Amino acid sequence: MSPKVAIGAVSLLTAAVVLAGCSSSNDNKSGANAGADARGPITFVTGKDNSGLMPHLASEWNANHANEKVTIKQQSDQADQQLSDLEQHFQAKDPGYDVVTVDVVWTAEFAAKGWVIPLEGKYALPTDKLLGPTVKAATYNGKLYAAPYASDAGLLYYRKDLVSKAPTTWDEMIAACKAANTSPTITGKTPACYAGQFAKYEGLTVNASEAINTAGGKIVEDDGKTPAVDSAEAAKGLSFLVDGFKQGYIPKEALGFQETQSLNAFQAGQLVFMRNWPYADAILAGTGSKVAGKFDIAPLPGLNGPGASSLGGHSVAISSYSKYKATALDFLKFVESESVQRYNLTQGSNAPVLASLYDDAELVKKFPYLPVLKEGIQNAIPRPATPFYPAVTEAIETNAYAALQGTTSVQDALKNLSAAIQTATAG
Repeated sequence: MSPKVAIGAVSLLTAAVVLAGCSSSNDNKSGANAGADARGPITFVTGKDNSGLMPHLASEWNANHANEKVTIKQQSDQADQQLSDLEQHFQAKDPGYDVVTVDVVWTAEFAAKGWVIPLEGKYALPTDKLLGPTVKAATYNGKLYAAPYASDAGLLYYRKDLVSKAPTTWDEMIAACKAANTSPTITGKTPACYAGQFAKYEGLTVNASEAINTAGGKIVEDDGKTPAVDSAEAAKGLSFLVDGFKQGYIPKEALGFQETQSLNAFQAGQLVFMRNWPYADAILAGTGSKVAGKFDIAPLPGLNGPGASSLGGHSVAISSYSKYKATALDFLKFVESESVQRYNLTQGSNAPVLASLYDDAELVKKFPYLPVLKEGIQNAIPRPATPFYPAVTEAIETNAYAALQGTTSVQDALKNLSAAIQTATAG
């Protein structure tokens, strides 16, 4: 999941309905067929609404669906707590959780366990207008299981007053930092070169996956079980981060950086380059920012060209235990509509999943980073698609952090990570 979830970078969709007590002719059916053609109030469950989008969304839907109203139910703003809540209700086969928000890294687990229905046959949704990676992230074993709703990708923020152009490779970025060291700085001190999110949490999985994927490696095979991370390509990617701490182009304090800490350092003029999510743009350009007017945004650099961001964002899925799947399907179509996608971008800075909005002249004028973000999403690679994601991400965080700290070598970290994935997916 996108670590920005914890700080509201891209707001989580937060709506739910209190299930009304009307019956359906399909109620005697079970599993995915239960309520296939039934309509009624639906439950829409998701994380805390940090951007205040949900009242509008509910109002727009309810105005045209008097007998199928949606009511907001908010979960915690912590992703692990959201996941735990969903798992508990799915295991209990709770019909009160009709529609749920699915982080891009939860799709495989929910689909493999039969908790959400495949969007095929009478549930089929068109995907031709959506950004490809968002569809891939909502797909498991060749079937679409969720409707992409909000996307995200990591971007490179850079001090345009200190460097002449955005780097496209890691080597170019390091060289640009050396050239920038003689330039005047906001703080009166030489800024550090680069930082992302390297504390031992989900953000490290994001950053480590980006480095490994960018270098041509991958964490697991397409089956979601077989480890693939013990490779020369993965070693090149992880070494970029490890060498950063050894050679000094990543500051030591970045071992404790999450999104907020890295943003604060860049905003204070302490970094030349920063990896972060699109939400940071408005903060850096805002009142009181020392770098307002002094920064620009570019795609993440890579080994031999632009890098591969870890895909962020969320989709929306229909619970297998819903009694009102016909209504739920219409709601999925509603949240993917252009009007909702446009509203969520302009009012909540949610990155849309509709490709056309990234080329909309009016929107690009208001959000100049949209073309760069579109490129970032199109080049993005989801974090490991596995039904065992919680255990896999913990293994990535633990072993990548050990390598960044210097307590283990890159090679040993990858061997240990491979073994940990093997153990985690054995069941």
